Order: sequence, then structure tokens, then C-alpha cells
Amino acid sequence: MKTNVAVIVLGVLLGATFGLGVYTFVYARGHSYLSNDPRSCTNCHVMQEYYAAWLKSSHRSVANCNDCHTPHRLIGNYATKATNGFFHSLAFATGNFPDVIQIETRNRNVTEGACRTCHREITLAIVQPHGTGDVSCVRCHFNVGHLAASYVVSNR
Repeated sequence: MKTNVAVIVLGVLLGATFGLGVYTFVYARGHSYLSNDPRSCTNCHVMQEYYAAWLKSSHRSVANCNDCHTPHRLIGNYATKATNGFFHSLAFATGNFPDVIQIETRNRNVTEGACRTCHREITLAIVQPHGTGDVSCVRCHFNVGHLAASYVVSNR
């Protein structure tokens, strides 16, 4: 008897979690994040300033959001999209997000890697004589892709 109740409760909890997940995915137009369209980032209102700034940036003609903010490997790309999508959805659903976006260490590393890949000749000329130590593209060029859009680099 206790086992049946536990199974029913577990089933209801899993069903509710799945249902809320599907509802959130549909409501937030989650399918758009599977694309390469930069407008999908503006599904969340806090990203509109960054999208508008990107439209005015020099990178607009050569790079979209995924080029700088997701790894260039298929699995890494979708793993990053899924992880960020989950945490962005959680923040949106709970209202627990800062007005000034804070880039996390992992995502900063992804963006740093994109800079070093696309600007390989320049970054090698800078990094090789100095070692890999403390050289960071995004520390000095943090607003290149977003012009004057403000964000804070988090130490998390």
C-alpha cells in the first residue's frame, strides 16, 4: 500500500515537473534557441539592450550571438545552450536576476575562446611572448560585441 502511494506521488511530481518544463519551453519560445537567429536572445527583455548594442557593433556583420557565446563544437554548443537556457529560464521564472547582466566564469571562458579562435593571428602574437597566464581579451574588450551595453563580469 505504501509503495503504491509513493509511486503515485512520484508520478504526479514527475508529471508536474515535466508539464511545467514543457509549458515554460513553449511560453518562452524555447525552440527559437535551437536556431542561430540573434533575435531569439531578445525573448528575454533584459537582453534587448544587448541585442540593440550588437546591431550597432562592428561584430554584427561577422558574428552572431552563438559565434561568441557558445563553443564552436556541436556538442559543446548545444550543451551550453541547454545549460544557459535552463538557468536563464529559472532566473526568469523566479524573477531572480540582476538588471545588469553578470557573465559567469564558464561563459566568459567560452567568449574568451571565441575571441582567440576568430582573431588567432593577433591573439597568438600577444599571448605567445607573455605565456598564457593573465592575458584576457574580454577584460579589456568586454563591450566590443555590444558597444556601450553594460554588464558586470562576475567572479563566480
